[in-house]
Amino acid sequence: MVVVAILAAGRGTRMKSNLPKVLHSLGGRSLVERVIHSVEPLSPSRRLVIVGYQAQEVKAAMEPIPGLEFVEQTEQKGTGHAIQQLLPYLEDYTGDLIVLNGDVPLLTSQTLQNLWQTHQEHQNDATILTAYLPDAKGYGRVFCDSENIVQQIVEDKDCTSAQRQNRRINAGVYCFRWQNLAKVLPHLEANNSQKEYYLTDAVTQVGKVMAVDVQDYQEILGINDRLQLANAYDILQTRVKEKWMLAGVTLIDPQSITIDDTVELQPDVIIEPQTHLRGNTVIQAGSRIGPGSLIENSQLGENVTVQYSVIRDSFVQQGSQIGPYSHLRGQAKVGAGCRIGNFVELKNTQLGDRTNVAHLSYLGDTTAGTKVNIGAGTITANYDGVKKHPTKIGDRTKTGSNSVLVAPVTLGNDVYVAAGSTITEDVPDDALVIARARQVVKPGWRNKSAQSQP
Repeated sequence: MVVVAILAAGRGTRMKSNLPKVLHSLGGRSLVERVIHSVEPLSPSRRLVIVGYQAQEVKAAMEPIPGLEFVEQTEQKGTGHAIQQLLPYLEDYTGDLIVLNGDVPLLTSQTLQNLWQTHQEHQNDATILTAYLPDAKGYGRVFCDSENIVQQIVEDKDCTSAQRQNRRINAGVYCFRWQNLAKVLPHLEANNSQKEYYLTDAVTQVGKVMAVDVQDYQEILGINDRLQLANAYDILQTRVKEKWMLAGVTLIDPQSITIDDTVELQPDVIIEPQTHLRGNTVIQAGSRIGPGSLIENSQLGENVTVQYSVIRDSFVQQGSQIGPYSHLRGQAKVGAGCRIGNFVELKNTQLGDRTNVAHLSYLGDTTAGTKVNIGAGTITANYDGVKKHPTKIGDRTKTGSNSVLVAPVTLGNDVYVAAGSTITEDVPDDALVIARARQVVKPGWRNKSAQSQP
């Protein structure tokens, strides 16, 4: 049995932001969300988030995640003080406690599983995550014997010149036997220049402590400023792109492409340059996305093509062509074999199979059937200034160029709308509808007064 505690109480002054540091976004998730996500494979019995600075804002942001418990640290007096706040919450607990930092978002589930497994197999009282850094300046050094049993942890400022040659550092990630830690926590002392209670002081007091080295030191990098946030994003993107390329996805010019790690791609997808995939997006086999496209929280079927377009919160079925310069949003649903072309916007609109909206059109709150053809410049006037209204278009209906469908309105099957018409009333099946002023031609018309000027 394991409980996870996540330290998320700090302000993060170096971020220079009104937003709490742990809520800053990294690849589609906040920093603390990434930490919470990393512990899911461990199936912890409880997940405790220790909050302090702007606690209510952090709680509100985490509200959609079920099963979290929040522990308030009203004064931020160090990591040891933060864990002291758990004593009333874990009074009768007898299992293990993993302590993580809400601003260390690159830790993998595999690393945490290895940490906990080592802790259990060796029956340690504490197991700490360590890493070898190319430059360990500023980090506390960890000294172990040949069995990786921790002998000493020395802060950088207290190291001798010989000790500073040791590049093994404390990553600040711990697994404790809770009952042993609970006995030590009340006796921590703030005998340091910061007058804070450090959890590292408890590590060497709980009993047998073992170090576990992380294979990739980049996993333990923390986020303290915007530069480190950008560097973390680069690391995350490298992971994600390598994963998908090894899985059979072609990335043309990977450096210009960004992909959230929440995105799912199937083999034989091709991603063109300057394309960005966000959120809970799924793209099925054979689709070609880009160049210059943004897909967010959307699902695209097999063999879909998208060029220079934006698709948000929408669905596109197999074989459809989107773009160039199309915009789908607000739960737009495009059927199979459709064409959505130049400068077309769909909002909360459903199109049946083999329907075309080729250019210069806006369809909002519209339901269209199969084999519909929307002529250039057709728009649905769906907003009356107070409410949005629906438009329904039947199968095989065609609208002429520069048509306006004033909602609420229904067009039946096999309807033809004459070019330039403004439709305000329902049209039955198999009808031609013309709604425009009769053309008037006045021969010999000139501006007489202008002609008389010298």
